[in-house]
Amino acid sequence: MEALFIFIVKSSGLIALFYFAYFFLLRKETFFNSSRWFLLAGLITSVVLPFVVYTKVVWIDPVPEPVDYAPIANYHHYTSGYGSQIVEEESFEINWNLVSLVVYTIGFAAFMIKFGIDFYSLNSVLKGKKVEQQADFKFVDIEENIAPFSYFDYIVYNSSMYSASELESILEHEKVHSDQHHTIDVIISRIFCILFWFNPIMWLYKKAILQNLEFIADNVAAKKISDKKAYQYTLLKITTHDTCVAITNHFYQSLIKKRIVMLNKSQSKKWNYWKYSAVIPALGAFVLLFQIKTIAQEKKELKEKTEKAALASKKQDGEVYKITKSTTDQELKDLSAKLKSEHNVDLQVSNIKRNSDNELISIKLKVVKENGKVQIIEMNSTKALKDCSIVIGKDEDGTKAVSLITDDQIDHPVLIQTRDVIVKDNESDVVVEDRAAPVPPVVPVAPAAPVFPASPMPPMPAIDMSKMPKPPVPPKNSNDKVGWAKFEKDMADFEMRMEAFQPDLANYEKQIEDIMAQREAIFQKQMEKYEVAMDKFNFDMDKFNQDIQIKYGRDSKEYEKNMKQYEYDMRQHELNMKQHEKDMKQFEKDMKQREKELKKWEKENNKRS
Repeated sequence: MEALFIFIVKSSGLIALFYFAYFFLLRKETFFNSSRWFLLAGLITSVVLPFVVYTKVVWIDPVPEPVDYAPIANYHHYTSGYGSQIVEEESFEINWNLVSLVVYTIGFAAFMIKFGIDFYSLNSVLKGKKVEQQADFKFVDIEENIAPFSYFDYIVYNSSMYSASELESILEHEKVHSDQHHTIDVIISRIFCILFWFNPIMWLYKKAILQNLEFIADNVAAKKISDKKAYQYTLLKITTHDTCVAITNHFYQSLIKKRIVMLNKSQSKKWNYWKYSAVIPALGAFVLLFQIKTIAQEKKELKEKTEKAALASKKQDGEVYKITKSTTDQELKDLSAKLKSEHNVDLQVSNIKRNSDNELISIKLKVVKENGKVQIIEMNSTKALKDCSIVIGKDEDGTKAVSLITDDQIDHPVLIQTRDVIVKDNESDVVVEDRAAPVPPVVPVAPAAPVFPASPMPPMPAIDMSKMPKPPVPPKNSNDKVGWAKFEKDMADFEMRMEAFQPDLANYEKQIEDIMAQREAIFQKQMEKYEVAMDKFNFDMDKFNQDIQIKYGRDSKEYEKNMKQYEYDMRQHELNMKQHEKDMKQFEKDMKQREKELKKWEKENNKRS
């Protein structure tokens, strides 16, 4: 579904690119036929180019991998008896992809029905009418009050509504539509409008196609008619018809003014053809940005050397007992005895089958280790078997380890230790079983998000209003110099006494700032620790997923269970972050409330003063 949405977005972008190139550069030019092919090429490009992907190969040096975890060819099946209880909180989530698909399907179905109705209407107009064949055209004279139109080689008109000269102009116009197969353009544009019904640019694109087709027909028809003005008068007369048939080239269009302007416009200069190439750089940028897929491949020679070196290193760490297609029954018995005497490992060989050349085509090896674990290899084929080996080595803790190596391919040796594996290819079936269940890794626990510290705010300062000085009253006479001098002296004294009340407010503001600074410092340290814990959690989850894949396989139920647990933890993490965001909003709300109270307090003081 995601691929479908990506395709729709890319196609819509290309449609918009071609439309704007036509609208800003080409719509006023008289290269009507070239514009026709440009617009059609835009529709085809918008569908084809999103599927054209250029693959870029980047060669990198291979990363040496321990042979113990080398990939097993073709098909892996991991099993385990490990199980865990996962309590998952049910929550309702809207699948927006599904909603978008349903909305798109409803719109698509509605426009398809409309398309079918239009075909039915067209068939109703043509059904039962007399058809007159002339050259490559089929003329249908109807009685309905419908604007003249053409549909492939059909030209439909009502001769009783027009004079002879008007009818000549109409037929010449429709002959151009029919002769140049303009109906195909109309149907293609209509189909694209159904596919991209949600895109308004597509509807404008369709309008541009129909407009350009009318320009083509007018341009050719006007050259065949001696009286060009009479043709233009016919255009004006046909505008009185408000009934037309969809999915056809009808003579009436709601762009008569533009058509008359283009009829009288002089031919564009040829050097303006460069405008058609203006879209090429944009297409190149589209390919470079969205249509290049980079694939990293390891250098083959160095990869082979690395793998062989890793295998050789493993062999040097322990004893290797190889079984080839030519190994005899007696050699198998001797091998069993040697493993028992030297390493206390029981090797049981059964289901031995050979071909006419006395080569092994079937064998079953059962290894019973010192700790009681059982490991089985069973190989069956119609051809000679590939080589396999029994490697006796040591684990990291120094204990003895027995491993089975199946050399299905020289370039890709496979080492199998304590896991249940089934390996299959086209020529042989190799089955490896291990009766001991692996120890599952521990699921990491996501850290809890910190909460912004909260504590009571200091109360607003209480001011004794009885001690508040009263402001002086200015003299009523503006020319009273003595009175104004006294007023200025009283105002200076009033301001000095009012300053005595300012320390309370300043002290309160400082208390608020100190408290918030302490909270922010505490919260910032908690957030730093939380981010470090989240980085460690993500690292542990990556390692956990790798361990799960190695032990159980990506397709196993155990892997699926643990991934659900991981998803549950991540959802819990999202809830924690939402709670954190909620706390921060509450904090901002409290601060705004404090600011509001301070402003109110200052306003009251100003009123009293």
